[in-house]
Amino acid sequence: MLTVRLVSTRSTSGWLRAPRSCDVTFPRRLCCFQESARTMSPIELLHMSVFSQSFSPCGRFLAAGNNYGEIAVFSLCAALSADASEAARKALLTFTAHRGPVFCLVSVGGQLLSSGDGEISAWNWAELIKKNVKAVWTKRPQHNFRSSMEIPEINAMVVNPRDNSLLVGGGDNNIHVLDLEHGVFKCVFRGHSDYVHCLSVRERDGEVLSGGEDGAVRMWDSRAGQCVHCVDVHKYQKCARPQFGKWISCLTTDSDWMLCGGAPFLSLWHLRSLTPTSIFPLSGCQRQVSFYQDMILAAGEGAFVSHCLLGGEVKAQIPCRPHNVNSLQLNSGEHQVLTAAGSSELVDVFTNVSYRAFSLSF
Repeated sequence: MLTVRLVSTRSTSGWLRAPRSCDVTFPRRLCCFQESARTMSPIELLHMSVFSQSFSPCGRFLAAGNNYGEIAVFSLCAALSADASEAARKALLTFTAHRGPVFCLVSVGGQLLSSGDGEISAWNWAELIKKNVKAVWTKRPQHNFRSSMEIPEINAMVVNPRDNSLLVGGGDNNIHVLDLEHGVFKCVFRGHSDYVHCLSVRERDGEVLSGGEDGAVRMWDSRAGQCVHCVDVHKYQKCARPQFGKWISCLTTDSDWMLCGGAPFLSLWHLRSLTPTSIFPLSGCQRQVSFYQDMILAAGEGAFVSHCLLGGEVKAQIPCRPHNVNSLQLNSGEHQVLTAAGSSELVDVFTNVSYRAFSLSF
C-alpha cells in the first residue's frame, strides 16, 4: 500500500470532493491508461463516488468517471435488453485514465474527453468499444504555479460549437479555451476570484456562462473573451442561504433563461433583465440541473431527483440509489434514458424520468 499526501485546490464549502489536505491510502495498482483487471475491495466500493458521465455520439454506450481516476464504459444495448442479466449491467471496460478523480467527461465528434488533476485526455469511442485503451492526446492548460503539488483540478468542461472549442474551468479561477481543431489553448477568461465550478454555453448569443466558489455567475463574450455581465446570486435576498455560503455549483441555460444554484437556492433567471423569476424550495444544495421539456430536473444532496415546474413548484422527487447525486445525464440518442450517479458505485438508469428502472455497476 502507498500513502500519499494530497493537497486539494477545492474549497471546504459546498459540494466538495475532498478537503484541502488529507491523507489517502491507495493500493499499488495500475498505471494510467491501462485496463483494470482486478476486483475492487468492499471498502473501495463503499467509498466510491461517480463524478461524471457522458454518452457516446451514437447513444449506445455510457462512460462514467469515479474518484479513483477510473472510467467505466457500459453498453446500453445490453443493459436495456429484455433478457438482460446482472453481468450485462456491469461495465464492459474499466480503465485508469488519470491519477486523480475524473471530474469531467464530454463527448465531441468521435472522441471522449476526460479531465483529472490539471490534465485533459482524449479517447476514441470506436477504440474504447473494442476495449482498446490508448489516449489520442493529453493536454494541460498553462498555469503560473511553482510546483506540481499546486496543479489545480479541472472542475468543468463544455464544448462551444460556434468555434469548435473546449472551455475548461477549475482551481486556478480561470477559464481556458482549447481550440479543438488545432489542439492549442488560444485564450484565457479571467475574472473569478475563486474556483470555477460550472460552465454553460448560450449558443444563440455566443455567450459563455460560468459559476464559481466566489458566488458569481459571469457571462462572457466568447469571441472577445471579456466578461459582459456579472450576477452575485447570493446578494438577492430570496436566493441567499448564508448558512451554506455563496458558491455556485450548477448552471445551465436555455435561450433567454438560466438556472443556477448551490449554496443559494436553485433559481430561474431571465437573462435579458438579469432578474430571478422563480425560486425553488429545495432544502439541499443542488449539484446538477437541466431543462427537460416543460419542467426542470435537479439533483444534489439527497437520494432523489427533483422534478420542478417553471413557476417554482416542486412536482415530485424520484428516489435513486446514491445518497447524494453528482451527475445527471439525458441521452437524446438511440436509447433515450436519464442516468444519475453520485456517492455510490451504482449508476441509476431511468427509462422514464419518473421511474428508476435499474442500476449499472462498476
